Amino acid sequence: MKVIYRIFLSLVLTAVIVMAQPVKVEVIKTNDSYQLMRDGKPYFIKGAGGGRYLNRLAAYGGNSVRTWGTRGAENLLDQANQLGLTVMLGLNVQPERHGFDYSDSAAVAGQMEACKREVLKYKDHPALLLWAIGNELDLQYTNTKVWDAVQVIAKMIHDIDPNHPATTVTAGIDREEVRLIKKQCPDIDILTINTYGGLPPLPQQIRDYGWEGAYIVGEWGPTGHWEVQKTKWNTPIEETSSEKAAVYKQRYEAAIKKDTERCIGSYVFLWGQKQERTPTWYGVFLESGEESEVVDVIRYLWSGTWPENRAPHIDYLRIEGKDAAASVYLNADKIYHARAQVTDPDQDKLVFRWEIMPESTDLQSGGDRESRPDLIPGLVQELSGMDVTFRAPDKQGAYRLFVYVYDDNNNVAAGNIPFYVNE
Repeated sequence: MKVIYRIFLSLVLTAVIVMAQPVKVEVIKTNDSYQLMRDGKPYFIKGAGGGRYLNRLAAYGGNSVRTWGTRGAENLLDQANQLGLTVMLGLNVQPERHGFDYSDSAAVAGQMEACKREVLKYKDHPALLLWAIGNELDLQYTNTKVWDAVQVIAKMIHDIDPNHPATTVTAGIDREEVRLIKKQCPDIDILTINTYGGLPPLPQQIRDYGWEGAYIVGEWGPTGHWEVQKTKWNTPIEETSSEKAAVYKQRYEAAIKKDTERCIGSYVFLWGQKQERTPTWYGVFLESGEESEVVDVIRYLWSGTWPENRAPHIDYLRIEGKDAAASVYLNADKIYHARAQVTDPDQDKLVFRWEIMPESTDLQSGGDRESRPDLIPGLVQELSGMDVTFRAPDKQGAYRLFVYVYDDNNNVAAGNIPFYVNE
C-alpha cells in the first residue's frame, strides 16, 4: 500500500510540475513587421479587459484577458488556462494622480520589490502571456521619473523571467511620451496604448511619433465620455448600444485589423459592466449578464461569424420628438412622452424597461471607481410598446432617461437620453 501511495504521490507531483511549466512568449521582427510568438507559434491577441464571463470569451473566439492588477490573479490564471486563454497580467504600479511620489526613492524601491514578489509568484504559470507595468501612469502626471521606475521593473522582469515580455500602458500617445519611454525604458518590449475615439489614426501616429517596435491596443471601445458631444448644461451624450456596435466594428477594422506590420493584438473594453459616468457607457454586458449588440460585433471580429440570434437594435431614442443633441429641457413635475424605436433582427418578442436617475456627480478619472446614482422610483407612468409616458422629477437639475430592451435570448439593447429639469 505504501508503494502504491508513493507512486500515486509521485505522479501527482509530476503532473503539478508539468502544469507549472511556463510557455515561452516573445516578439520577433521580420523585415519591417513584428509578430508575437507563443510556444513557437504566431499569436495575435483577440483579447478583452475584465475577468468576467471567460467561458463566453473563449466560446466567441477570444483568446486572452487583461487585468489591471494581481488581485485574484491565481484563480483567474487557472480559469484562463482551463479555457485555453492567456492573461496579460497587470502589475500594481501606482500613478502619480493617486498621490505616489516618484521622487521618493524609498517608495519607488518598495513598489519595485512588491512587483518582484508578484513576478516570482506567477512567472511560471502556463496561462501568462506578458506583464503590464502599470496602467495610464502618464495620465495627469508631471514627474517623468515614473519612466525610470518602469525601467527598473522591466529590467527586473527580464532578469528573473526570460519567458514573458514586458509592456507599459499609456493613455493615448504623443511624440514626447514616445521619446521619454524610448530613452528611459529600453527594457520595454512592447508599447500598449489605451484609446477610444482616437483609435483609427493610431497606426499612423505610432509611426509619426517614432515608436519603432510592436504595440498592443490595451483598451478600445465606445467613444469616451471626454470625446463626445455635450448638452448645453455640459453633460456628455452617450451612444446607444447600437451606435457603439457600429463604432467598435469601424474602428477595429480601420486600425487593429489593418495594421498587420506593428499591431500584435488588442483588448476590448469592457468585458463586464461598471459604473463610469453611467452604468452602461463601457460595459458590453448588463450587470445581470445580458449581451448588447456590441458583443455580436466582437464575436464577428474575432471569429468571422455572427451569432445565430442577434441583439435588438435601437434606431433612435427621443423625448417629445427631440434627441439628446437637441438638449432636452423639461418642466418639473410635468408629464412627457418618450419613444425608443427598436427592431429585432430575429423578430423576437421584446420587453421594455425604463428608468430615470440623476446625472452622476461622483466623477473620477482614468477609470477609477465611481458610485452609481440611485434610481428615482414612481416617475414612469405608462408603457405601450416602444412608447412611455413619465413624470419629470420635481427638483431642478440634470437627469437621464434609460431604456433597456430585452429579447428572450439573453440579448439587450440599451440607451439613455439626458434631460434638464427647470423649476
